[in-house]
Amino acid sequence: MECGMVLTHLKVQPGESIAVKGTVLPDAKSFALNMGRAGSDLALHFNPRFESHGDTRIIICNSLQGGEWGEEQREPDFPFQPGQDAKIGISFDAQELTVALPGEQQLKFPNRLGLEAIEFFSVEGDFRVKSIKFK
Repeated sequence: MECGMVLTHLKVQPGESIAVKGTVLPDAKSFALNMGRAGSDLALHFNPRFESHGDTRIIICNSLQGGEWGEEQREPDFPFQPGQDAKIGISFDAQELTVALPGEQQLKFPNRLGLEAIEFFSVEGDFRVKSIKFK
């Protein structure tokens, strides 16, 4: 998956959030938002798949610790449409990460790494970022 943006040396604290606005490409197969300590230590790999890796219209969430993937969490509610704008908000605390999706939908994913600050954030695949806000 092509990497579109990488932010490092962040210090996003528990209770703070990252809000990403952008456009899903018209011929989207998948995209991913990653956050954690570094590219090899991700508290959250958020991966909406339109048609990718044998999956159709499902959101895959996972963690990556020391280069090893954890157990996937699969979310069947899929609010994304090719060619449309989307806003995604991510916040976290000691127990879990919360992802706010289009249409008032939310999903939760456990903070498996015990992350105390988000230092790394990346966007890859078929999503073009228009803005990122740290709140």
